[in-house]
Amino acid sequence: MLLLRRLAGASHGHRGGLAVAARGLASGVPRETADAVVVGAGVVGLAVARALAMAGREAVVVEAAPSFGTGTSSRNSEVIHAGIYYPPRSLKASLCVRGKEMLYKYCAERGVAHKQLGKLIVATGAAETGKLDMLLRNAKENGVNDLQLMEGSQAMEMEPELRCLKALLSPSTGIVDSHSFMLSLLADAENLGTTISYNTAVIGGHVGYEGLELHICESKELQDHPVGSHVTPQLVLLPKLLINSAGLSAVPLAKRFHGLDQAFVPNPHYARGCYFTLSQTKSPFSHLIYPLPEDGGIGVHVTIDLNGLVRFGPDVEWLDGGEEPVSCFLNRFDYSVNPTRCSVFYPVVRKYFPNLKDGSLEPGYSGIRPKLSGPGQTPSDFVIQDIHGIPGLVNLFGIESPGLTSSLAIAEHIVSRYL
Repeated sequence: MLLLRRLAGASHGHRGGLAVAARGLASGVPRETADAVVVGAGVVGLAVARALAMAGREAVVVEAAPSFGTGTSSRNSEVIHAGIYYPPRSLKASLCVRGKEMLYKYCAERGVAHKQLGKLIVATGAAETGKLDMLLRNAKENGVNDLQLMEGSQAMEMEPELRCLKALLSPSTGIVDSHSFMLSLLADAENLGTTISYNTAVIGGHVGYEGLELHICESKELQDHPVGSHVTPQLVLLPKLLINSAGLSAVPLAKRFHGLDQAFVPNPHYARGCYFTLSQTKSPFSHLIYPLPEDGGIGVHVTIDLNGLVRFGPDVEWLDGGEEPVSCFLNRFDYSVNPTRCSVFYPVVRKYFPNLKDGSLEPGYSGIRPKLSGPGQTPSDFVIQDIHGIPGLVNLFGIESPGLTSSLAIAEHIVSRYL
């Protein structure tokens, strides 16, 4: 079959296709074996592939897009989080704290651009000051012991453009060039023999007599496929270990694994977050500035990229969650930024930055967060799932923020637990 020859033939160059051993044909569809398959070449998928390769496994990364990190991994604040907000003993808390340590070390050793700017979490009203004390206690339970509670006058001395009554200083919060970080992870993985197959979509799977079966086709075959119609795989892959790290499409993909008890597959929720950039060239702040958390996020905050560009966001706009699976696989989410949304940003930002001038916000970009909890619900934890009874299948659900910070720790957790 043409696809099999193309993928197998391109394996020598790693990035073209799958390096796997032929198992013969079944029903006219090629069947091939693989050691470890990672679905999704986002920051977590690349970190996992690298860790698997470092542990001696032959890893294959299957990515529907033409390049790595085109989804949530490249549409976020690029913040290295400290681990302040998450419930004690949760995966988000432990993996963020561990991941932060690993990420700073990795960036320093590999020359990945990053900066430990620190951040101020601010209370702008009397009713909010008690919440800072709660965050301080929560952070200490998570092992974050470097926070400093300060009066508004101290914070405003540090940041003259800021207005607040009290603030928490988090000195270990920073920023990272996420693209350079992913590029470095990719290079590490490939140098250790990992194969990356782009433009290759996993459209479902089956638990058969030979174990896990992944149904795969070229992404271009899905482009004009009628919604709801059957998609015939061009390749069946049989991995010993499968890491479903598909991000926005991780849950829709798991729903298409026949033989997986769907009681173990959560309902997906999607929240779009828009960013607006500050048109003036000089940043009014030297630290990241965060309001207190809101429903669905941690508030419209100030981030500064490594070039000094200031952006505000993200806000929270809940989507209906009923996206058709193939559209999810192809990342057909609406990433447009409605310029009129800035009317919501101005009053929110002016609570802590009163000198924000009319007309100074310009549409930036947006990202979609893969959530497991909806509006008004308690935020869900990361899910690293193997309790479904299918040997070799590990589902990663709800890997939203702090996924970037936690990526190396998530990979470490998977390797230590499953190898």
